[in-house]
Order: sequence, then structure tokens, then C-alpha cells
Amino acid sequence: MRAAPISAGPLRHRSFRWFFAAQTVNVLGTTMVSVALAFAVLEVDDSPTALGVVLAANSIPMIVFLLLGGVLADRVDRGILLRGCNLAAFATSATFAALVLTDTAEVWSMAVLGALNGTVAAASLPAMAGILPQLVPREDLQRANVLVSMSRGGLAVVGPSVSALLVVTAGPGWALAVDATTWLLAALLLLAVRLPPREKEATAGVLEDLRVGWTFVRGTTWLWVVVGAFALMNAVRNGGWSTLGPVRALETVGERGWGLALSATAAGLLLATLVMLRVELRRPLLVGMLGVSLGGVPLLVLGLGGSGTTTLVLLVATAFLAGAGTELFNLGWNLSLQEHVPADKLSRVYSYDMLGSFAAIPVGQLTFGPLGAAVGIGAVVAAAGVAYLVLALVTLLSSDVRRLERAGATASG
Repeated sequence: MRAAPISAGPLRHRSFRWFFAAQTVNVLGTTMVSVALAFAVLEVDDSPTALGVVLAANSIPMIVFLLLGGVLADRVDRGILLRGCNLAAFATSATFAALVLTDTAEVWSMAVLGALNGTVAAASLPAMAGILPQLVPREDLQRANVLVSMSRGGLAVVGPSVSALLVVTAGPGWALAVDATTWLLAALLLLAVRLPPREKEATAGVLEDLRVGWTFVRGTTWLWVVVGAFALMNAVRNGGWSTLGPVRALETVGERGWGLALSATAAGLLLATLVMLRVELRRPLLVGMLGVSLGGVPLLVLGLGGSGTTTLVLLVATAFLAGAGTELFNLGWNLSLQEHVPADKLSRVYSYDMLGSFAAIPVGQLTFGPLGAAVGIGAVVAAAGVAYLVLALVTLLSSDVRRLERAGATASG
């Protein structure tokens, strides 16, 4: 890594500014949802298994349709696709909030709406991942990625705590209603985004498009090694942190303590983004995998800790470090893909990345609840922390992961 001067960089590009504004609005809502959704489900059914079912209902259709979403995003205007997805997400999220606010929500209806949101995400995520290289030139890519992460991190510092406060005082439905409103506003902001035209290429059909994307992934060692590791890491993380985490928090640090931990994670992410505005990544995957391995530490603290102040302080501190490490990985990974994958294959490669990374998430969401009930929630959360740490570090045994550098010896940050 090396120091680089700060400049307005990507913000001088009009379409990026509007895209950045839309992303910021979305983050305001989505950072509140992680807390509100969990406790909305637990209000209806206080078992961790019910929460796992609702989370898995969102993940499964997203996984099933991700590859088609990648093909779609490589074929059509990504800006138009994102506007449509935002409007669809507004409809499903508003319905979800209305059910919670009127006390008519049930686990099955939450699961159905979650499945619809997951289907929308299958189309929007590959488009979102592939759009930045169309908005800014290569020399601005690192700062563009950092600014997007900064908006996410800055708002996420306060979002979970505000959401936890709303849950305690007014109920989770109001936080869900805020999230729904942000989807609509983001769609309106995206109307100002104009993408450069892409060359029209003859295609042999969806299956051929998928084959081309898979061939690239299979032939790129650093890519499939990291994706394979995250297939397991995300299952462990979602089972241990997202599914059992709120339940374990109720036994130890409480709802507000859990909100503080999520806010600390976001604060760590924000600090990392501020640093990366000035420091250029040279070996993005080496730094990224070392950073993301820190995500196992707060799981250990949550699993092994008790209900005292010491546990809360340690949980907040380690969640902060985990957030910083996660941002280092996210930046390094996005730069690796955006700079080393051809633009016409980028969304498809991202969709394979997401499919591999997300495929086992429902397994973690569905199995960790019963496993925690049988073995003990604290023990399972702690074991998840050890597994996550080891899996992240194992990827560095691959020299392709350790040695991958930025595209171009003089690429600026």
C-alpha cells in the first residue's frame, strides 16, 4: 500500500454523483432493517428457528436466480434495471412494514415477502456490482468504491442503534417503513444516472452466456479460491451472527447492546474507508483476507462472554475491528474484479461470485437454530468464530491470492 493524495475524484462525474446519492439513501434504510427485521420476527415467534426460516426465505430465491440476474445485467442498461428493482423492493418492503404495523404479520407472510425481495435482489446485485466501471474511469475506481463504502459506513454507525431504539419505543414496524421509503426515493434519484452505450454483441443465448462466465471463473485461480472459502464463511457468519447473534444478545448484552455492536461494526468500516481514501492497495486480496479474518473474533466474544459490562465492551471493540477488516476485503475484492475481469463479463462473474458465496447461507440460517437449541447457543456461536477465522486465513496458502496486484503498475488510488 502507498499514500495517495485526496481529490474529488469520482464526484466530478455527474452520473456517479446521482448514483452515490441513491446508494446513500438506500443505506439509511437497510442499515436499520438488520435489527428491525430480526426483532419483528422474534415478536411473532421467539424461536431462532423462525428467524432462520425468514432469513433463508430471502436467501434461497436470490441464490436460485443470481446467474440469470448476471446475464440480464450484462445485456441491458444497468441503470434502468436498478430503477425497476428499487421500485419492486419498495412494494414488497412497504407491504412487510404494513403487516408488522397492523399486527397481522405471521412467519409465513414474512417468509413470502422475503422471498420476493430475494428475487429482486438476484437481479439488482449483479447490476449494482458491475455499474461502477461505467460511471468513472479506472484511475478513480478505488475512490469510487471507497466513497460508496463510506456512505454505507457513515450511516450504518447510527442506523442499527436508531433502529434498536425504535424497536424498544415504537416497535420494529416503523424502522421497516423507513426502509421501504428509501427504496422509492433511490429509484427517483437513479433517474438522473446516464450510462455510456455499450457495444451490442451477438449472443448465443442464456446458456452460452453462462458458459462463458463459468469458463472465466474456473480458469482464474484467485477468484475460485476466495469464492470457495466464502461459500463456507458466509454460512458460518450468517448462522452464528445473523441467526443466533440476536438470540445470544438477548441472553447477554440485550437489544441495545446488540445495536451498539452493529453500529461499532459500521464505525470500523467507516474508519477503514477514510484510511483508504489516502492509501492505495497494492496487493488487494492479501490485505483483504487478513482483514476479513477478524470477523471471527466478535463471534468468539459473543459466544464465550456473559451478561456483564466486560462482554459488552469487548464485543463492541472487536466488532469495530471486524468492520474495518471487512471493508478492507470488500475494497480489495471489488478492485480485483473490476480491474481484472473484462467489462462485458463483469456482471456474470459477479453473479458466479455471489452464487458461490451465498449458496450455503440458507444452510447456516436453517441449521444453526436447531443446533444452538441442542448444543447451546453460546457454544455454537463461539465455534463459528473459530471456523470463520481459520477459513479466511487458509485462502492465503494460495500464491495467486497472496500475490495478486492492481492492474497496471502505476494505477492511482
